[in-house]
Amino acid sequence: MPFVTTADGTEIFYKDWGEGRPVVLSHGWPLNSDSWEAQQLFLAEHGYRAIAHDRRGHGRSTQSWGGNEMDTYADDLAAVVEALDLRDVTLVGFSTGGGEVARYIGRHGTARVAQAVLVSAVPPLMLETGDNPGGLPIEVFDAIRAGSLADRSQLYRDLADGPFFGLNRPGASVSQGVRDAFWRQGLQAGHRNAYESIAAFSATDFRADLDAFDVPTLVIHGDDDQVVPFEVGGKASAARIEGATLTVYAGAPHGITDTHKQQLSEDLLAFVRSLP
Repeated sequence: MPFVTTADGTEIFYKDWGEGRPVVLSHGWPLNSDSWEAQQLFLAEHGYRAIAHDRRGHGRSTQSWGGNEMDTYADDLAAVVEALDLRDVTLVGFSTGGGEVARYIGRHGTARVAQAVLVSAVPPLMLETGDNPGGLPIEVFDAIRAGSLADRSQLYRDLADGPFFGLNRPGASVSQGVRDAFWRQGLQAGHRNAYESIAAFSATDFRADLDAFDVPTLVIHGDDDQVVPFEVGGKASAARIEGATLTVYAGAPHGITDTHKQQLSEDLLAFVRSLP
């Protein structure tokens, strides 16, 4: 299997499909690159080189003891981009992966980046703080941490059967297979890695990172996202990134990579094709 080895010896697994200008896909918590397979296949079939990696501690990558925070996640993404010598890249990040993309741009700039896409993404800052009063209270994330320690298998079941795909809303329908895939991917992540990643996605302040964006950026978010609420995530990010385009999926939940996979695939393709 293909791996990139980082400076601290962590092996980052990646899938590299198709040929053409590269699109790099960063996944959400507690998932892995398999969560992007619909969009990765679609982009590869339409003339692009679609690359998706497993974040450290997730999927087939090393379950490292340390580095379970955004600076290292971004550096690992940079290691993949540089090892494959990718240029004119479209970086796409879903949920926690959106934070990874934002921190990559904040730390490594856009010399290799042509476009960015944030999908249901955690920036600018999920946590309620003195200067971020619209964020979510710490108790929300403490409950996720408690659930992870008590019975993380059931926590992932509860997320998949409820807010992640909007299945607690009238008329919502997602197959058992999709829910099982979420649970399976979650349990592939290391226990410590997934636990520490809760702080990484919830308490990292990406506002300065978003201010560093200087490439065309598309922000996609469902307005019924119960995991990263629209007002906290997509709306605030699009307002902060100069020139960003905001696309709102009406009534959509957090997990639009599955619930709206065709629409998302087509929107990503249209944006990637918009580059001269």
